This record gives sequence, structure tokens and C-alpha cells, in this order.
Amino acid sequence: MAPLEPWEKVLVDGEVFPTTIHGAISCIECHNGVQNSDKEIAHTDLIATPSVDNQRVCSECHPAVTMTFDDSLHASQAGYWTALDARTTPEDHPAIDEMFGNHCQSCHTICGDCHVSRPQSAGAGFINGHNFEKTPSMTNNCTACHGSRVGNEYLGKNEDVKSDIHFRQGRMKCTDCHTGHEMHGQLTDCDTCHTEMPETDTLPPDHRYADDDLGFPTCESCHEEATNGLDGITMHQPHGDKLACQVCHSVSYTSCDGCHVQISEETGNPYFYTEGTYMTFLIGKNPIPNEQKPYEYVTLRHIPVSEDSYAFYGENLLPNYDALPTWAYATPHNIQRITPQAESCNACHGNEAIFLTADKVAENELEANLSVIVESAPAGIGQ
Repeated sequence: MAPLEPWEKVLVDGEVFPTTIHGAISCIECHNGVQNSDKEIAHTDLIATPSVDNQRVCSECHPAVTMTFDDSLHASQAGYWTALDARTTPEDHPAIDEMFGNHCQSCHTICGDCHVSRPQSAGAGFINGHNFEKTPSMTNNCTACHGSRVGNEYLGKNEDVKSDIHFRQGRMKCTDCHTGHEMHGQLTDCDTCHTEMPETDTLPPDHRYADDDLGFPTCESCHEEATNGLDGITMHQPHGDKLACQVCHSVSYTSCDGCHVQISEETGNPYFYTEGTYMTFLIGKNPIPNEQKPYEYVTLRHIPVSEDSYAFYGENLLPNYDALPTWAYATPHNIQRITPQAESCNACHGNEAIFLTADKVAENELEANLSVIVESAPAGIGQ
């Protein structure tokens, strides 16, 4: 994504913006400052990104959204903490909190990062002259943050890998599957929004693969007949409840090894580096089976954590490193109708190359991945 010039980042469309509903609101109601023609005086106590405090500036008009947004994964980043809590101990948390603030917190999302500007972590700047967009831009918002894996896969930017069929043939945008309810942390229950500040016993999601009742997208939402074997495709009937859809319909995707975070001695800025980034396609055991994800086999992606990822902030900060697999549940965004492993029965059955067997796992990660490693590929058909 090309960086914006400084003047582009703050350019307000003087013709269109005042005619919009947000343009009818005085600037200082959201941004503070002082109503004055002198720039220095006008910018006194200016708040550049007012939706940091969405309860102050957004809730009056959007109470149902702001009521739940702070508990959404975009705002809370709870998924990161779920994994960190499992691998760390309470004694580690002060150092982990410091690390998280320096290297991860910038991806925390506020309302304006989706509806008026590029996210801060992607360089910021208005998308359309301060005009608010109800639906986020796929490239300026969604893949500005989710670019290295999801964006490259979905848009076909990985070498020799086609774009996802939903984009290539359906021109579907991220928001066609990832709805506002999901983004705002709202339940799919209508009463959640359409009553006066309802109460619910449902806990906020703690991971992107949390219970699907929270509104996270599933293939079954659009392809129910494929999963129940009523679409006439023979292979769907014996595999529907045993294989995640991606096992047959994904192709090569990105995995990473050994992410390390540090603070630059020269600039004082935080940075990270990874030991390796590479294309993979591996099938393994389901690490998070539940009612919505009952599959025995799923696609797995190596996540970039390593035992010394946070060594800059202290020794042995991941004492429970083996508490979670390093080969994790993956939903690659590069779905194809026809794939190499689905060309014939024995393209998958008996094909050891596409299964996560012990020989493909680093020795120091074997224990962590015992629950997802496949002892051997299913026997070939007719063998």
C-alpha cells in the first residue's frame, strides 16, 4: 500500500463532508480544540483520533455498537492474550504487558480505523476526505492490517497461487462474510441490539475461533448442502463431518517460524523479525474440536512463536511453551473448487507429504504438537 503524503492524510472534503450527517456536527464536539481562526489556538487540547473514547463521541448515536465493541476481538485483542496467558505465568505478566504495549497494541482498532481512516498501524490518513464509510474498504482497512497472510492469499498475491474463488469469481469483499455484528462484538441474537441495553450471560469471545454462536462466519452458512451431502457430489457424503472444508478446498498458504521482538538501539522504535516465512499445506488433527467444528482433520499453519520470542524483555517468559500447539488451526483464505489434493482419492489418501507427521515438526516442538500430529496418512484407496 502506497504511503499517503502528509497533506493527504488530513484533507477534508469541504464540499461533500459538510452535507453528511457527521459533517453537521461541530468539529470541537468530537475533536475538542477551540473555535478560533488562529490555528494554534484552534488546536488547543486537540484530540486527533476521538473514537479512542467511543463512549464519549460515538455512543450517543450508536449505542448498540459501542455497548459491545470494547469486548470485540478488534478492540480487546483477546485472542492474543488467550495464547499468552496459556504459555506464561502471572509472574511473567509485567514483562509481557510491556512487550505487548510496545509491539502489539498498535493493532488495537478504534471505530475511526474502519469507518473514516486507514488504521494507525497502516500509516493512517483519511480514506475519503473525512467522509464516514458505513462499510470498511477491503484494501484501505481490512487488508491494511490483515495483509501478509489473509490479504495476499485472498487477492492472489502469493506466487503461482490463484486468488480465492470467492474473490476471483464472486468479487466478494471481506464484509460479505465478516459482518458488522462480528466486527462490533455483537451476538447474532436480535434482542442484543433491539432492546434497551439488554443483559446477556454470554461471555465475550476470547479467540477468533470461539463459539460460532457469536456470529463468526462458517462455510456451512452458504454451503449447507455440501456439508450435509445433499449437493450430489459423492466425496462430500463420507467426508462432510470428518474434514474441515479447507482440507479439500485450500491450497498452499503462508507459515512463519520464530518471531522475535526488540527495541532498536539506534531509533528507540520497536521492531520484529522472523526466522522464516514459507508456503505450506499440511493437514493435521483438529486442536479445537467443538460442536461447530467437529472435524477430525483440519488445515494447520505454523505460528511464529518460539521459546525465546520475548527474550529481549526477560528470561524464560514462556515457561509453558508446550501448553498449546505451534501448528494451529488455520482457515486459509485461498479457497479453490479444484485443488491438487482433491483431484483423486489417492492424491490425499496415502500421500504423506500433505499430512503433519512427526518428521515435519521441530524436535523442541514435538511435545507441544502431540495433539495435532498425524501418525501416518490414511491408507491409499485400493492399497
